Amino acid sequence: MKKHHEVSELHFENNEMSLTIDGQVKRFKLCDISSALTNASVEARNTYEISPSGYGIHWPLADEDLSIDGLLGISHMPQKISATTEV
Repeated sequence: MKKHHEVSELHFENNEMSLTIDGQVKRFKLCDISSALTNASVEARNTYEISPSGYGIHWPLADEDLSIDGLLGISHMPQKISATTEV
């Protein structure tokens, strides 16, 4: 299985989420990333699952999913399939 990111040390402080992504500590204001987490209880925020591939994080009690690429501002554009014309 391809590992997208190494994600660890997720915690919340005031209205920010802090986590380590690929060895670098990143902080995000909850109001900028998720209204569900902004309004969630402490228990709901602290009940999460990091996907084994490092693709994203799931909070079952808050019914929220965030992708790591999305948090980092990485967008993926669909690849264009070039058509070949036979003559």
